Amino acid sequence: MWWFLKATLGSLLWVVYRPKVDGLEHVPDDGPAILASNHLAVTDSFFMPLVLTRRVTFIAKEEYFTGTGFKGWFVRTFMNAVGAIPVDRAGGDAANVSLDTGKRILTEGRLFGIYPEGTRSPDGRLYRGKTGVARLALQTGAPVVPVAMLNTGELQPIGRRIPRIGRVRIKFGPPLDFHRYSGLVGDRFIERAVTDEVMDALRELTGQDYVDEYAANVKKRQQQKE
Repeated sequence: MWWFLKATLGSLLWVVYRPKVDGLEHVPDDGPAILASNHLAVTDSFFMPLVLTRRVTFIAKEEYFTGTGFKGWFVRTFMNAVGAIPVDRAGGDAANVSLDTGKRILTEGRLFGIYPEGTRSPDGRLYRGKTGVARLALQTGAPVVPVAMLNTGELQPIGRRIPRIGRVRIKFGPPLDFHRYSGLVGDRFIERAVTDEVMDALRELTGQDYVDEYAANVKKRQQQKE
């Protein structure tokens, strides 16, 4: 299913959105790696897997797998094909389930994609990262490859279902190695330091303005005002 999807939908997306990709050499040809990306649009999870030769697994919210009609079928089929794993984010243990899944994927020597901000940016800026990415890196020893989605938010702003036609730009940065912190899983100061290093690499790669606040908190305030 994965290769069929790349040959069909992938070819269509390449023709329509003409992705410009830099730094693919930073993604290892084999072995585990964490692809830590900024998050501007739903289609980030479409375009990144389709420009890679290796399969990357993401955690996706459960709603993507339960939609109805043609759109629901299409999204569900795509998510299953690229190896996305549904998680009920309303559950109290959703974060632990996500991390356990990521750890399993990485120990199997595969690629695991994660959005350290935890949700899409509400305004195009880069927000404070959650420490799950650090925990995975410290638990598995996998390198963290920062990934910049550079204009997907312009092509598909929040509320827009189908992205506008335009050229998608993706940039992969040099891997970050955190072996120097080996054995320090659970140390919240170390996990915060590792996460901040990842977010700093993303800030440099994307050129986004950085906000030292969780994006989810900003979204919550916006909803309360509406």
